[in-house]
Amino acid sequence: MNLSVLPGVTGLLGPNGAGKTTLFRTLATITPPRSGALELFGAPVTGERDVRRARRRIGYLPQDFGYYPAFSVADFVRYCAWLREVPAKEADAATGAALAAVGLADRARDRMKTLSGGMLRRAGIAAAIVGSPSLLLLDEPTVGLDPAQRLDFRELIRSLARAGTAVVLSTHLVEDVAAACDTVLVLDGGRMVHSGTPQGLADRATPAAPGGSPLERGYMAVLAAGARPAGGGAAC
Repeated sequence: MNLSVLPGVTGLLGPNGAGKTTLFRTLATITPPRSGALELFGAPVTGERDVRRARRRIGYLPQDFGYYPAFSVADFVRYCAWLREVPAKEADAATGAALAAVGLADRARDRMKTLSGGMLRRAGIAAAIVGSPSLLLLDEPTVGLDPAQRLDFRELIRSLARAGTAVVLSTHLVEDVAAACDTVLVLDGGRMVHSGTPQGLADRATPAAPGGSPLERGYMAVLAAGARPAGGGAAC
């Protein structure tokens, strides 16, 4: 796989077991690549010093994230800012801005253990965006969000992209890709089988492919074809 991520919103689609989470863990410097090279922000990542440098600029929301139940929401986000080494003089303001961005400013003092599933997901998004990271990795971020919250989330990531952030969004919800992404990548069996615009994926639709929208049918047609894109890699 040859992948370049640039500012904007990149959607990552694929069935369970396609390798999306493994790719995210590699980009987040949690799992070293088995082969090849990983370069982040113009510099190779080959050792612990490189990892620490890169992590200061990465926001990562795993599909299942951990937290201390007794922490307040503000404490949780502030703690994640500290882990990313956001300067202490900026951390409080960054925490407040992140909570406001996900609509949790009025819940800042609530304990994490008291939040609903949707609120927990929004707290996780706040933890990922605190301190304005350059690379934002979001694994199934809209799980548990109601339709209005999903609309707010789409606008949030579009605003981050306009400010220069590279956002990679993994999801099973094709409509999120259609509404928010500039580029869409499809993984299957650990390899990239499509790279292009959402419209380009929709154009791959065939009459026999299942799905309710052209984008869904294009996605299913790509999976059925199992063909590599030209050049054997992907760029976004």
